Amino acid sequence: MSNRYRQRGVALPLVVIGLVAMLAMAGLALDSSHAYVNKTRLQNTADAAALAAAKIYDGTADTLMSTAAANSVFGINTNGSGNFEVDAAYDAGDISVIVQFSPTLNPFVPSGIGPYVRVIATGFDMLTTFSNVVGIASMPITASAVAGPSPTIDYACNIAPIAVCANDPSPTADYFGFSDDALMVLKPEPGNHEDIGAGNYKMLRLDEDNPGGDEFRDNMAGAYGGCAESASTAETEPGFMAGPTSQGFNTRFNQYAGPVSPYEFPPDVVTQEVVPRLESQQVPDPLNPGEEIDQICLGPCDDPAAPTNQVTLGAEITNNYTDYLNRTEGGMHDVTEGLAPLGTRWRRIMAMPVVDCAGDQTGQSTLDVLGFACYFMLQTVSTGASDGAHIYGQFVDGCLVGGTSGPNPGTGPGPYLIQLYKDPDSGDS
Repeated sequence: MSNRYRQRGVALPLVVIGLVAMLAMAGLALDSSHAYVNKTRLQNTADAAALAAAKIYDGTADTLMSTAAANSVFGINTNGSGNFEVDAAYDAGDISVIVQFSPTLNPFVPSGIGPYVRVIATGFDMLTTFSNVVGIASMPITASAVAGPSPTIDYACNIAPIAVCANDPSPTADYFGFSDDALMVLKPEPGNHEDIGAGNYKMLRLDEDNPGGDEFRDNMAGAYGGCAESASTAETEPGFMAGPTSQGFNTRFNQYAGPVSPYEFPPDVVTQEVVPRLESQQVPDPLNPGEEIDQICLGPCDDPAAPTNQVTLGAEITNNYTDYLNRTEGGMHDVTEGLAPLGTRWRRIMAMPVVDCAGDQTGQSTLDVLGFACYFMLQTVSTGASDGAHIYGQFVDGCLVGGTSGPNPGTGPGPYLIQLYKDPDSGDS
């Protein structure tokens, strides 16, 4: 028999091998695509769990509560639309969820202390179909998500309608010249406004389409849902508006007057004020001849030259920010926490635009926004007292707001948000 006839049978095995290879490649492509879809679903679930845990930790510094929140949100999200395979594996106990805490993002060092939270999901082995042809019975799918506080943001939402004059507006200043824990008069009485100009009380018109007392009252209570950006401008609201100020501001202390409701503007869970109440006066600035500064006292400033009850830091007063945190996190609440009209945490912490007050900014004016700062509100506004027109705040190193941020954690005080980060130790996130 000739070689030509003997070689005819070789084609069939080659065709079979080629078909198997093609089938394996098609199977791998289909199963890999299927695995990618499930990977995305598992990653989204881990992302949501990490964000939930980081938000709880930010408010409580409690790892047990944060871990419980992560597990709860993870379980809820596995029931989402299209997650039937992830949900089946989770319900069967195949998926393990690990929650870790680290004081730093990179390196992420699991130590039981936040504020950064990592959620790791493992154990999900997706069964394959056509890939079985080449001996691949399943594909392991994992996910890792890290969340924590953002850098100080330049685009902040949920801000208060109060402008804070920068102590130092230069770009190189250490956070606008503000001192950690410092007390500040945020709204002056009539006549006490030398730092900005006569008739200007540093109250802001956040909604230029709806000026006036009603809008300002609601914004002072926390109604403003818009955002502001550094390197932009802000319009001041003319007039003293004592009534709208106290009606809106005092809701945070569970005091209601006028057309405001605890269902719309709930109080904080801790409402204890400074004892005795703070008062202030304007005195010559020893560092800047011809200018005046606020002098804050516990009670009346009896001796204008050297009052013995003068205070400058929150550490010098009772019911300060530290006391507030201890009471809030320790459950020693004055108002029951929960749905409106019950209390809501952090209502007494307000993010405010920092502005350049240089020049004589009288009446309604346009101010340059340099950034944002966070203040803890110390006492109610009482229009019947000598100190009633003042709003007093304690500078704090950060507060949670809405807005947008960047990819890298930053330093320095100011408003922030809770965001996702790429896990420095994993390519899954």
